[in-house]
Amino acid sequence: MSEFRKDPVLGSWVIIDSSRNINKILDHDKYPTDISKCPFCPGNEFMTKKDILTIPKEGDLRNWQLRVVPNNNPILNIETALKKEADGIYDKIHGFGVHEIFIETPEHFVKPQGASIYYYNVLYRALVMRIKDLRKDERLEYILFFKNYGRFANAILEHPHSQLIAMPAITGIIKSEINACRDYFANKERCVFCDIIAQETANSVRIIFENDLFIAFCPYASRYPFETWIFPKNHKSDFDLIAKDEIESLSKITKELLSKISKTLDNCSYNYTLHISPLKDVNTPFYHWYISIKPAIVNNIGFEWESGLHVNPVAPEYAAKFLREFY
Repeated sequence: MSEFRKDPVLGSWVIIDSSRNINKILDHDKYPTDISKCPFCPGNEFMTKKDILTIPKEGDLRNWQLRVVPNNNPILNIETALKKEADGIYDKIHGFGVHEIFIETPEHFVKPQGASIYYYNVLYRALVMRIKDLRKDERLEYILFFKNYGRFANAILEHPHSQLIAMPAITGIIKSEINACRDYFANKERCVFCDIIAQETANSVRIIFENDLFIAFCPYASRYPFETWIFPKNHKSDFDLIAKDEIESLSKITKELLSKISKTLDNCSYNYTLHISPLKDVNTPFYHWYISIKPAIVNNIGFEWESGLHVNPVAPEYAAKFLREFY
């Protein structure tokens, strides 16, 4: 069973999940080689919980293209009561929330550089449907959608998948970012990310590429080498309000960017995260959704963990140039 615990000094929350298997956490071996035991491959549907959402293959309604299932070992659980408690001087909340797995394809060995536009179209369509559905639960405050690709990004299974966690609170870096966006809008009556997009477009030195609707660039104060953001060019706060033509355009730029990162950085591991506005702030003018991709090619050092300051050995201007020109 998991629970949220509040740090009484910093005021930040952490999740303590004592249900995790410590042997699996300590196991740093390669992926299992026997894919017949992969819980995400066709024929092994019995190894996961019942589908929340199934999208059939185009032109083949008998087989699936994407499945969304509850995580077998969820960090948060929808069946847990949303209950706050005191523990002496400490505060905690029972581990209520949602933890879902998006099994992105029936193909076990698909890599980002080999995935099709259709692959990403289906993934984003499914994500829109899940966000719309979860918005109905008034106990939930925020949804985080993410993908860990590769062992150095803490991916446990090789089969292409991503995850969604919906929480009853907005915490950590997410809360700090949203509050900073609110403050910027309160002072300047403009979205800070819209201003960032305008400046990046004006000087273009950190842009990797763009299309009519989206732009991909390395952020000015990148925390990680080759960190990249994808933004809709026009102000959008809610991912689940994305239009069909926008999904197509986003799918194209996602495929192109992930293919470029995989080829240029030797199929490196990475963490991919979608940042959206809080569930109860719809069509907000202060926040702009975006996708963050962080290649896992360096480890944090003690100074970074304790100071909160990241040391990035690759300037974003060089990273963008390298990604633009290498392939």
